Amino acid sequence: MEGGGKPDKTEFTECWRTSWKTPYIMRLALSAGIGGLLFGYDTGNTRFFHSFVSFGMMVLFLVPCCTSGTTSNLSIGRHGYRQETIVSMAVAGAIIGAAFGGWMNDKFGRKKSILMADFLFFIGAIVMAVAPAPWVIIIGRILVGLGVGMASMTSPLYISEASPARIRGALVSTNGLLITGGQFLSYLINLAFTKAPGTWRWMVGVAGVPALVQFILMLLLPESPRWLYRQNKVHEAQAILEKIYPANEVEEEMKALQSSVEAEKVEEAAIGDGMFSKIKSAWKNNVVRRGLYAGITVQVAQQFVGINTVMYYSPTIVQLAGYASNKTALALSLITSGLNALGSIVSMVTVDRYGRRRLMILSMIGIIVCLVALSVVFFQASVHSPPISRFESTRFGGNSTCSSYLSAQDASSWSCTKCLKAASDCAFCANSPNKYLPGACLAASDATRDACRTEYRTWYTKGCPTKFGALAVLLLGLYIIMYSPGMGTVPWIVNSEIYPLRYRGIGGGIAAAHLFAGFSFLGLIAIFFLVPETKGLPFEEVEKMLEKGYRPSICSKQKDVDPA
Repeated sequence: MEGGGKPDKTEFTECWRTSWKTPYIMRLALSAGIGGLLFGYDTGNTRFFHSFVSFGMMVLFLVPCCTSGTTSNLSIGRHGYRQETIVSMAVAGAIIGAAFGGWMNDKFGRKKSILMADFLFFIGAIVMAVAPAPWVIIIGRILVGLGVGMASMTSPLYISEASPARIRGALVSTNGLLITGGQFLSYLINLAFTKAPGTWRWMVGVAGVPALVQFILMLLLPESPRWLYRQNKVHEAQAILEKIYPANEVEEEMKALQSSVEAEKVEEAAIGDGMFSKIKSAWKNNVVRRGLYAGITVQVAQQFVGINTVMYYSPTIVQLAGYASNKTALALSLITSGLNALGSIVSMVTVDRYGRRRLMILSMIGIIVCLVALSVVFFQASVHSPPISRFESTRFGGNSTCSSYLSAQDASSWSCTKCLKAASDCAFCANSPNKYLPGACLAASDATRDACRTEYRTWYTKGCPTKFGALAVLLLGLYIIMYSPGMGTVPWIVNSEIYPLRYRGIGGGIAAAHLFAGFSFLGLIAIFFLVPETKGLPFEEVEKMLEKGYRPSICSKQKDVDPA
């Protein structure tokens, strides 16, 4: 709150003691923190879908199963564009939800914003679960995205404003813990439903349960005391503070709130209460603008350390490290989710004792070291991958050998890595006595795969056998451990604390929306100027176009190459 406590001397034990004496505080934090669980569950679902799509399972897209028009199974192959649309629609919804949520937080309060987020998320989950067609899933994803965008910024804000300053960081970290816990929970639930009737419908539908639980819990909880005081509901704010603070600290806290609100009202009289006028005023205010510099910086850094790549594609990364088994890759990726959740607990223990800035700096140093080490390990794995043997490649029959290998002039120098990179229809069949000995470069078909496995060989389509695999997985786990306690949770805490009260809701919304919208705009520019159209072009024409250099038609008179 505005005053009280010495956060630089606090430890996790203080949070535990305070919560034990005043369980109402933990009730507020955990109830609001379910918003983080929703965020984590949704990203975990997206990650799970990505993982299983990469394994060739039919996970995400509806197609008619019979002439009656009913829908059951999911189809990937010819509808790959739908995968990206469905996933990206949640991001689009989150951008709008974060931006609109900032205004709603200040206008209607934190509690109503959380209730609205729960409602949107619940409706979105139900819409997806009963969807008869892909476009209905897209609508559900947009609704879920709106809820996630609002919840991701409102939950830590509510917790921070309903927490004593001396344990505020630890309590806000519960939101981060529930985000990672939601990811882990989604993976367990999704794995449990992989063989159940209506598999994917259960996966997306169950997400509505925590939203419903939070909606009910929040109905029984009060509004943020800060927001209430700002709305001249002084007695209501004091009543809540009396449940949070010891009796001898309530008066001091009320005085601090009074001083802060009076200063705000003087400033707002000249600003106006509209959304756009408030955004304009926020950017002109040195305190808010510098807070936004910090808030946007930490959120951009959080995204750019590569965590989304690791969390969404960890099974694929594990396979690139030499673990060919889908089950093994999924099991190891499940461990990364567990480590992420464990790191959030570490953050709760340390964030108030060592501070936000120090944790982020140490986290970034660890992340950099791990990523550099991982790049070296994967490079060495690529360089030392098993060579390709022509004898091994042709012994399964001429039609079983990868065509790119047969036509290559430098086939004698091929390795497993070059085989897998040559074409999407090339796979590596390891040597049966020793997987590190020369193996076969084969056509990636079901028949060839079965023939390879019949001889007790391992079939590789993404990565190659390597002695560096265990080290790569170890570094991947260490990366998660370094990320989660610092860059994983602290940016949320910073954005819930760094803005003045009158700009806190809209400041968090700007930071979140600025991040997504800003980089989406940069992506649009990069795509327009750097990405050529390859529709209908043979590979040779694409190579010639890139050799000549691509420029969009607005910049030159260059015409598209006619594939005919």
